[in-house]
Amino acid sequence: MRGQFTGWPEQAMDVLWQLQGEPTRATRERHRADRERLVRQPMIALLNEVADTDPRYEDFSVWHYRTDSWWWQHQGAVIRLGRKIEIGLRFSLDGLRIQGAWWYPDPGQVDMFRKAVASERSGRELPAILDDVRKKGYDISGDVMKRPPRGYPTDHPRTNLLRHRSLIAARPLGCEEWLHTPEAVDRVLSAAADLDALLMWLVRHVKRAA
Repeated sequence: MRGQFTGWPEQAMDVLWQLQGEPTRATRERHRADRERLVRQPMIALLNEVADTDPRYEDFSVWHYRTDSWWWQHQGAVIRLGRKIEIGLRFSLDGLRIQGAWWYPDPGQVDMFRKAVASERSGRELPAILDDVRKKGYDISGDVMKRPPRGYPTDHPRTNLLRHRSLIAARPLGCEEWLHTPEAVDRVLSAAADLDALLMWLVRHVKRAA
């Protein structure tokens, strides 16, 4: 059901501006209640609405602030689609950012990823998926080894992907007026659709290691 999320209030930006640099503990505590109400609670409302659109999106977390000032200046959240496979959102003075990521892998997941990349069928799918994601404005990154992994030929046609130990596709969604309106939900859902083929490939092939 739509209606929970009405957008981040414009005052949310004022709160984040007050927390820039290295705010003292007293400054953080002075703005804690406003940050919770104006920054974190709207992220929770946004993710509740996103979760209502697809049962795969129901497992999500919205981070607290911790002690590092970065966490006070950036409101993070994740939607989990599989073990270490997730959609990440981040709200800050720069606006809203989204990423699809497989990272911090469980033991055995990197081997599963490499086998899927090396396989003729599944391996040929991934470069095409990544090309499509790039064309939609996403930067592709990850933890990449300097050399191909042992056990794989150095001239493998997908050697660049075999060197990955994580895979991330990310882009900013912007910092326009829509952030302060319910339209942000549609923006997030559209970006999630951009990432769906990549994330589902990862769910199929980099599932929990035995």
